[in-house]
Amino acid sequence: MNTKFLMSASSIFMGIIGVAMIFSPDELALLLGSDVNFLVQLLLSMSGALYFGFAVLNWMAKNVLIGGIYARPLAMGNFSHFLVGGIALIKLCINNFSMPTFIYLIALVYFIFAVLFLYVIFKHPEMKTHS
Repeated sequence: MNTKFLMSASSIFMGIIGVAMIFSPDELALLLGSDVNFLVQLLLSMSGALYFGFAVLNWMAKNVLIGGIYARPLAMGNFSHFLVGGIALIKLCINNFSMPTFIYLIALVYFIFAVLFLYVIFKHPEMKTHS
């Protein structure tokens, strides 16, 4: 598997979410149907900082050999994030059918990333040989 593409894609995905949460917490709160108050703004901005930090980590590590025992903490962190986040999103979608369509799409993307990172954790990477 091309982990460079996986790390880049997850970085871009989380970076977009992070930047949106950092710079537009009011608009996101309204879009999600929540009241806009200082606590919601703070939680969205802090969550955005976490997303952005994870995006930077993945972007900086996109050229690292990942899989098997190599960069296992990085792969496990990504897998844990996408698995737990995906479960939470799927639970939300099951319990509330009136969620906006983009929430269902984000849940699907989370599930796909979780499966891909699980594959990376248990697959030994192929070493590049120089001819």
